[in-house]
Amino acid sequence: MHMIRPFAGLRPAPGRAAEVIAPPYDVLSTDEARARAAKKPWSFLHISKPEIDLPAGTSPYAPQVYAKAAENLGLMLREGVLTREPAPCYYVYRIVMGGHAQLGLVAAASVADYDSNRIRKHEHTQTDKENDRVRQIEALNAQTGPVMLAYPSAQETDDLLARCSAGTPDADATADDGVRHSLWVVRDGETQARLTRAFDAMPALYIADGHHRSAAASRVAAARRAANPGHTGEENYNYFLTVIFPHQQMQILAYNRVVADLNGLDAGTFLSRVRENFSVQNSPAPVKPAKRAEFGPELIPVNDPVARLDVRLLSDHLLGPVLGIKDLRRDKRIDYVGGIRGLPELEKRVNSGEMAAAFAFYPTSMEDLMAVSEAGEVMPTKSTWFEPKLADGLVSHVLD
Repeated sequence: MHMIRPFAGLRPAPGRAAEVIAPPYDVLSTDEARARAAKKPWSFLHISKPEIDLPAGTSPYAPQVYAKAAENLGLMLREGVLTREPAPCYYVYRIVMGGHAQLGLVAAASVADYDSNRIRKHEHTQTDKENDRVRQIEALNAQTGPVMLAYPSAQETDDLLARCSAGTPDADATADDGVRHSLWVVRDGETQARLTRAFDAMPALYIADGHHRSAAASRVAAARRAANPGHTGEENYNYFLTVIFPHQQMQILAYNRVVADLNGLDAGTFLSRVRENFSVQNSPAPVKPAKRAEFGPELIPVNDPVARLDVRLLSDHLLGPVLGIKDLRRDKRIDYVGGIRGLPELEKRVNSGEMAAAFAFYPTSMEDLMAVSEAGEVMPTKSTWFEPKLADGLVSHVLD
């Protein structure tokens, strides 16, 4: 079984990509999705966030939501908005956001390699979120939200992807946020074989974003395998939808923290406690670290890929001992602000009185993420914010 393989993708008909593509399902609230999809009948949000087409207040986990997703997908197929490739293909995908560009491969990746940790993880998953993705996949009989993977940059593979993207793209659309998404379909059999061999030779791939989608694909595959007496391992359900980028092209922004209170401390006492482990200086304007390990360098342990992360240093030496925030996943006193929003969002939330303090980070690096994955460890909650985001609806993977 290969690590990746081509597949007959479901994608927008020629000229329809701009009408279809949408942000990932998990970066918008229901209200935000409803506003984005207003007057856009073919937005993929009608499939990825189908509660927007049901009465306000409908739980996004209600059975009728998944049924509505299937209904909307069927309509887009009947109307010719979405079409399926007649034969398996790879797809080269370029994203451009401002001055940043990254070029990767859309491929079906092996569930078996995910299960064996050759496709490496760095996060725990939550059962309720897995359940949601399982129900969505089963309702649609397709994986529509791609998992973002990284491969250790290999010049030959990088060059091959660049050659595949040399001509006019088969799909090219600029989303509402100004991010440009371009897609080239790789139909040539020899080029497909070269890509397959290149990835088979890699010791590992690394999940950057999409742990719940990966886990859900594994669960669906296990259930279908158990229910199929003729299982061969070649069925589509044995693979899951991914976009794989060279690690050095990927862009991680900081995932900043804001806290609702100072754990009963006044500002002066809080700062005194902070000074126990960190130096504190006044600044006339909000600041953020200019480099990795700029705060607490003397606290960084040797040979521990998790404990040396800036986000972990803050948790171990300030959030926990000073503010009493020990469970970053469940404590309601802490919230997370993606770096795309910048320092002004942190300042706004504190100055408004909504939050008591904010903490800005230097972004976690891809090398740090890969080191944690290699060690079989888990990153702290909300350690990475990847930009630009992949588009939903550009290519989907059908399981039959």
